[in-house]
Amino acid sequence: MQSFRTEIENPIVERDIIELATKIELFHNGKIDEEKFRSLRLARGVYGQRQEGVQMIRIKLPYGKVTSEQLHRISEVSDEYSRGRLHITTRQDIQIHYVDLNRTPELWAQLEKDDITLREACGNAVRNVTASETAGIDVNEAFDVSPYADAVFKFFLRNPICQEMGRKFKVSFSSSDEDTGLSYLHDLGFIAKIENGVRGFKVMVAGGLGSQPRQAEVLYEFLPSDKIIPTMEGVLRIFDRYGERKSRAKARLKFLLKDIGLDALKELITQEQKAIALDSVPVDADAYPYAQPTDTIAPEVKIKDLEAFEQWKTSNVITQKQEGYYAIGIKVLLGDFYTDKARLLADLVKEYAAGEIRLSLRQNILIPFVSEASLPYFYDRLSVLGFTELGYNKAVDITACPGTDTCNLGIASSTGIAEELERMIKAEYPQYVNNQDLVIKISGCMNACGQHNMANIGFQGMSIRTKDKLVAPALQVLLGGGNKGNGNGIFADKVVKVPSRRGPEALRRILNDYEANAKGEAFEVYYEKQGKTYFYDFLKDLSSVEDLTQEDFIDWGETKVYEKAIGIGECAGVVIDLIATLFDESSEKIANAKEALGQNVFSNAIYHAYSSMVNSAKALLLSEDVKVNTQAGIISQFDEYFIDTKKIDLGVTFSELVYQIKAYAPKEDFAKRYIQNAMVFLDEVKAFRNIKLN
Repeated sequence: MQSFRTEIENPIVERDIIELATKIELFHNGKIDEEKFRSLRLARGVYGQRQEGVQMIRIKLPYGKVTSEQLHRISEVSDEYSRGRLHITTRQDIQIHYVDLNRTPELWAQLEKDDITLREACGNAVRNVTASETAGIDVNEAFDVSPYADAVFKFFLRNPICQEMGRKFKVSFSSSDEDTGLSYLHDLGFIAKIENGVRGFKVMVAGGLGSQPRQAEVLYEFLPSDKIIPTMEGVLRIFDRYGERKSRAKARLKFLLKDIGLDALKELITQEQKAIALDSVPVDADAYPYAQPTDTIAPEVKIKDLEAFEQWKTSNVITQKQEGYYAIGIKVLLGDFYTDKARLLADLVKEYAAGEIRLSLRQNILIPFVSEASLPYFYDRLSVLGFTELGYNKAVDITACPGTDTCNLGIASSTGIAEELERMIKAEYPQYVNNQDLVIKISGCMNACGQHNMANIGFQGMSIRTKDKLVAPALQVLLGGGNKGNGNGIFADKVVKVPSRRGPEALRRILNDYEANAKGEAFEVYYEKQGKTYFYDFLKDLSSVEDLTQEDFIDWGETKVYEKAIGIGECAGVVIDLIATLFDESSEKIANAKEALGQNVFSNAIYHAYSSMVNSAKALLLSEDVKVNTQAGIISQFDEYFIDTKKIDLGVTFSELVYQIKAYAPKEDFAKRYIQNAMVFLDEVKAFRNIKLN
């Protein structure tokens, strides 16, 4: 086996990268099952594309912060390993497409030179921690949430409690009651609050989008900031233990909450606190590396078109809470831009702003800390880059996932229709360039990566079938969603399904009706007043498949006739269990437990040992053709099939053995004893399995 080495100084990171290289080679040599390998690479940000033989790399950028140095590094990597294009996601990440799997360890090693990680950007883990892109500069914010989002990101990265959950877990931070971090649709959402001079958060729990969107519920009206990490650890432990694992469609926290209720979830979180090492984790906000604006004033320039300059300032420039400074919003069409522009942008903000940018939830770029005197120069330079298009975070700024361009799950084009709708709005509704009360979002499938079901006007990629069994691309039109603020939101109603080519006409009718009759009301207010049937009645004729033309069978941005082709979705990092590898994994988890014990990180050591025991029990149950689901179910089933029947004698029930994790504080003596229990248990189940095989 070829060895792979990096120049990374951090041994933990280096081991991660070397492990990825090793697993890739084992996979190529047929020593790792394809599904098992998929789970491993997803947890390292390597995601299979729709196109065969290439990967999408997702770069994890907490709360969208990117320094000038990091942007240069990402650009170099994209040029070397891909095609020089960068894609901003709705979770403030950057994605690079068309990467050779074999080169992903090298790519990761290059990124880590500027403290950029791929770890847990995909897979069944805590995904990128998002936040209001205006955090730190918002005139309405309670305080800057950046240090707290950063602390959460660092605490749970590589944390053993959230490496192999049933599904992904999403976290957001909002700076103010405007809830620009969209807490109501996250597994955990934190909204900044101050009570009696104490910084804290309103905590929202178990929200989500997808095919069954669910409004998050209030876990705590106010939680002091030092309690957010212990609370999140409790939530993750409960989700890991009781969360669905068999049915991927139900394996999110929102379904667990629906099943057991908020009070039961709260009680489980409270009970779990005994097993958590720290009941308080203060965040030293003063020590956080805040952006420091440069003292350098940009050169004077003469603006040729003063009217265009003033329009740009009205549309794309935001007043900061810091006197004399402004943030510039760059509208990035579909979130795609290229490395030549990225490098020039990185140099510009380093020299004349604060050396960093923020990526937004709407796939845009925000440049903070531009002095008023420097605005003309920035306008001039950004114009050269094509970065002064009007409509930052306005109605004309449509959010769209990659859809059928690169995603395995894409059903219909989201990028193609988004471009056409933006073109139509600019041409026919120029007044919407400055309308920030209308939000339009598009997803290529029901998974809602484009967040279509929380938009005022949303479109979801689908397909329709004619009487002759011909299939055409279609769009589900959704209306009435919106962010109400302070953790409250409305999810859009599904109104009608139309062939994709009729999407612009559907939007045209909706906007014309809104213009004619709303009388200044916000769209979601107008929609609620009129009702779903009202909109269906004037759109329903567009849903007819009796009069489809040849063009209707060609999706937006395509030249060939549409074919519905859905690959294997990797959003959840599905794993097919193989008994032999499960036992090997149990041994690896015990080794990890011992390593954590040697580093005096007792809570991690205990959790690795816990995972080993559950994993070993799962392997033996599967060997007996017993179907398994949640971790809690595995524990009770093991007792039922092996302890109660006296096939295996542990001296205690398996439940009593495993659930010591809830009864004892994470101290050294318990950690040693618990690891020993895991080792003995693994030996017992392997011996039982060997007897059965022989």
